[in-house]
Amino acid sequence: MTTAAPGSIRTARTERTRAAIVAAAHDAFVTRGYRATSLRDVAAAAGISHPGLLRHFATKDEVLAAVVDLFERDTELELLERMAAQDPGTLAYSDVARRNETVPGYLALFAALTGEGSTPRHPAHQIMRDRYARLRDQSTDVIGEAIAQDTVAADRDPAGEAVRVAAAWDGLQLLAQYLPDRVDIVEALETHEASLALPVGWREHDEPEPTATPAPVPSMPSFMPADTESPLGYRVGRERRAHILDGATVLFAEEGYGDTSLRDIAERVGVSKSTLLHYYGSKEELLSAVLTHRDRLIESRDSYSPADRAAEELRALSRGATENAAKAPGLIEVYAVLSCEAVPADHPAHAYFQERFRGVVDHFAALFRAAQEDGDLPAHRDPEFEAVWLTALWDGLQYQWLYDRDAVDVAAHLDAHLDDVLPRR
Repeated sequence: MTTAAPGSIRTARTERTRAAIVAAAHDAFVTRGYRATSLRDVAAAAGISHPGLLRHFATKDEVLAAVVDLFERDTELELLERMAAQDPGTLAYSDVARRNETVPGYLALFAALTGEGSTPRHPAHQIMRDRYARLRDQSTDVIGEAIAQDTVAADRDPAGEAVRVAAAWDGLQLLAQYLPDRVDIVEALETHEASLALPVGWREHDEPEPTATPAPVPSMPSFMPADTESPLGYRVGRERRAHILDGATVLFAEEGYGDTSLRDIAERVGVSKSTLLHYYGSKEELLSAVLTHRDRLIESRDSYSPADRAAEELRALSRGATENAAKAPGLIEVYAVLSCEAVPADHPAHAYFQERFRGVVDHFAALFRAAQEDGDLPAHRDPEFEAVWLTALWDGLQYQWLYDRDAVDVAAHLDAHLDDVLPRR
């Protein structure tokens, strides 16, 4: 009779326990969010004691790293296997996305982590930053090989396309959490893969010239409630409200809404909690004020002027991206963190972001429809698809920029995308 060595039994038991912890952590992070989940929560879900968990993972950061590493390793292996199994030059983004949809919790977890991890203080920041760097390198090679095999048009820039497809993919994963009736990630990636086979700015040779008299340009929507006039009262009170609002905006961007208490905000701005509650009656009221404040600043930028054609209105979007990055990076940060943190339906900002995304997609779709009516959007392009893709791309580029501000130029990538979609004649 042969018996297993005690060491091998202990090793197998350790691996099983670690796997149970990672599985429990994954479920908890997806259900409750990383910030709102404690190690005691994970231990209880895994069926072990808190001290028992600490023998395997000393910190929650280590648990998160193990959860992310497990998913990312599987995804990268899937991508490499798909590339090896298919014909040379075949893009496998939609295949990997189809596989990801079968992994319970994958989309919700990464939709949350993409934004939450964008602040440098978040424990997943370096993990996600490294992930983007790997994806850019891998995808650049994949697209370069596809160009060599003549399955992607020769005039496409592999590095630029790699950044944009990764950005749009992340944006689609988030959008699908808010607008599942309008966003099909796999279908969108399939459509994009097919478009890469066409030269940049391609249109049918016999399409009519753009019209001299364009359709009316749809008005830019406002996302501020109708009753958001500036508060009245004494100057000192107005200044204190503004000071509290600025402090809350910074903390929500750094720590997230769920992990920030009113006491934290009060300490940050140097007032008592009771004073803070005099100006903002609850944390939810303060969150609403932060979101409204952000919208007011974004919508009041000086550089915006309405265009005469829908295509020009779309092409001008990059100017807003440049101004936001230069003058108000904190507004990008708080948007990125809160839009991803608010994915759970019971989050107090979920309805706000759901309506905001719906409004943005609706507006872009109206612009693309008008551009097609004007003859500026080629006939083979679907305005609804282009609206969803542009919304996803812009958000995804902002996330990448927050992880590596030197490597990603949001405005340049928006320009490159729109030059392809709305070719000038």
